[in-house]
Amino acid sequence: MPQPLPTFQHGFPFEVVDPFMHRTGRGVLGNKVASGVDIIQELGEEHMETGKWIIYTSADSVFQLAAHEEVIPLEELYEASAVARELFVGKHNVGRVIARPFVGEPGSFESTPNRRDFSLQPRRPNYLTLIHEAGAKVFGVGKIGDIFAGCDIDESIPTKSNAEGIAQTERLLEELENCLVFTNLVETDMLWGHRNDPVNFHRSLQDFDRRLPDLLAHLREGDLLVLTSDHGCDPTTEGTDHTREYELLLAYVEGTNASGRIHEGEPADVGATVNAWLGGRSPGRSLPGKPFVTPF
Repeated sequence: MPQPLPTFQHGFPFEVVDPFMHRTGRGVLGNKVASGVDIIQELGEEHMETGKWIIYTSADSVFQLAAHEEVIPLEELYEASAVARELFVGKHNVGRVIARPFVGEPGSFESTPNRRDFSLQPRRPNYLTLIHEAGAKVFGVGKIGDIFAGCDIDESIPTKSNAEGIAQTERLLEELENCLVFTNLVETDMLWGHRNDPVNFHRSLQDFDRRLPDLLAHLREGDLLVLTSDHGCDPTTEGTDHTREYELLLAYVEGTNASGRIHEGEPADVGATVNAWLGGRSPGRSLPGKPFVTPF
């Protein structure tokens, strides 16, 4: 991005909130920086009594819209999120609108897997665009399709858990070739990192470790596997915002010996590497990132 996306540390301005209430026919509660876990406990009962939306944000450029599934149907929540996406333009051009459904009773509310993200369309061309131009298809598993607003995604496979995401990835590896399988496993971040739960964070990593041999068994000679994260989310650090440790990066090419080389760079290096591996043209200086491994 040429400049950072806007954040809303003092809540959302009336010039967006007022038309949102008018177009959706409901009032709002909250309108502040908050943890999703905390704010539904704080305002969930009032929401159930009034039918008003719960709106909140974080340190990220997000408009988050929470509603109880038994008070406001999912389709209405998604439609309202689409309305918010239309309203956040110009200087208020928020990165993502996130629908956050929840269930339960006062004192025991919990989020459901029916979250949806309504993202800005990414700047193009980007690395997915170049991969497409090179003739490779892109399959988005989990919320990848939402994050990229459907752009340059040939097929989107939504999932509701890490286990389902791993299973869908394994299926695609078995069925496809000459493509990018782009998978997001959200539970480690959403359920354990942000909720400061190191025990279940550890269990989630162990669950993935147990499934990793199954994924490796489906790689063909010369396939590139990259495991990475888009930010830190240390479950032992106080607070619910992203943390600033190094991001995970493990890369492996089937049929080669591990080099043990350490790479220090930026997240865009992953896109540059995958683009080079699948034969995409070099973007020159128009895109950030440098490949950390190239085809033989």
